[in-house]
Amino acid sequence: MADINKLAEMFKELDDLLVGCMRCGMCQAVCPVFAQSGRETDVTRGKLALLDGLANEMLTDPEGVNDKLNRCLLCGTCQSNCPSGVSVMDIFLKARAIMTGYFGLSPVKQAIFRGMLKNPKLFNALTNMGSKFQGLFTKKVDDMLGSSCARFNMPVIGDRHFNSLASKPLHKIVPELDTPAGKSGIKVALYVGCVIDKIYPQVGQAILKVLEHHGVGVFMPSGQSCCGIPVLSSGDTKTFDSLVAANVKLFKDGEFDYLVTGCASCTSTIKELWPHMYQGPSEHRYDIGVLERKTMDISQFLVDILKVEPAKVNGGKSVTYHDPCHLKNSLGITAQPRDVIRAAGCDFKEMNEAGTCCGCGGSFNIAHYDLSKKIGSRKADNIMASGATTATTSCPACMLQITDMLSQKKAGMDVKHVIELYADAL
Repeated sequence: MADINKLAEMFKELDDLLVGCMRCGMCQAVCPVFAQSGRETDVTRGKLALLDGLANEMLTDPEGVNDKLNRCLLCGTCQSNCPSGVSVMDIFLKARAIMTGYFGLSPVKQAIFRGMLKNPKLFNALTNMGSKFQGLFTKKVDDMLGSSCARFNMPVIGDRHFNSLASKPLHKIVPELDTPAGKSGIKVALYVGCVIDKIYPQVGQAILKVLEHHGVGVFMPSGQSCCGIPVLSSGDTKTFDSLVAANVKLFKDGEFDYLVTGCASCTSTIKELWPHMYQGPSEHRYDIGVLERKTMDISQFLVDILKVEPAKVNGGKSVTYHDPCHLKNSLGITAQPRDVIRAAGCDFKEMNEAGTCCGCGGSFNIAHYDLSKKIGSRKADNIMASGATTATTSCPACMLQITDMLSQKKAGMDVKHVIELYADAL
């Protein structure tokens, strides 16, 4: 529980951020949750109105406040389209921190965040064990997508179609690396991320293959922790600070020119949230700033730094692309992944509403799967209508959501990370 002085300080910070909202309603036109529910409290303007009286609302209807604040994907679409430039993501994250500071974390979240995510060795051991026994509880439903479903009704999983834990995570395949720069004269640090490590290690392997092909040295330390976005989204700033500090200690002494990731959420978190939301010991602030300036999405690195160009002859597999919110809305990265797809010699087909959220939103998908599924179903329909045979994106969380939706629709197409296409073409 946060102390009263800390809460008062957080309320003041929130009030300072709220004054910019003109209640113009522009967010209504772009909010994917509002598009499905039509509820004013589901759109940013409604939530900001609620936050104007947050202290009173917390005392009169705490459960209602929590529910309204958590019915948000944190996709950033409202912020990127706000004519007043309101820092909506900062507001929502601070509001969730206030709620968590006042009411505390649930026992389940405490066990996951402070028990597992804060302890990479334990997290790895538990997921390794889970990968060995998951076949007892799941069954394959789509060989092309590699998706499974529960053998019987299970809490959280429900009727989802999902990619199982990898039989061998990336940290077992490649425990660590520290190779010198080759012909490129460049060396990068690779931040892997939890989902790539434990569910999509082939994406991490594709990144390493591409970097080796271009003569790029790699510094990949063992023991990497979660980037912190799941805990911060739940208002657990204490664990967020611990995770940031742990990662900074791993990377700060490495010699590298850039830090690259294959996860849109990790990229955005390191660049946007580590500098703005970290409240831990000040000794790490300088190194956080250095890492923020060096961090790039892998497609951005290939195109902007290595100058990878589209292939002169296309005609390869037919591909469409979904823009992850954390790349498009937070970092403005849209062209580079498409350039990488074309550099792989693929026949690129732009889908309708490529830049709208897929409906995942991390814990939103767990707490509000009905809404998540409606938003994701629309995304799947647009993917299928594109005429492509492969759906691609730059975010492993989006890959999970799109796989679920396409698998349930029996779409007969696969889902790939853009870097997998490029690696396959080498």
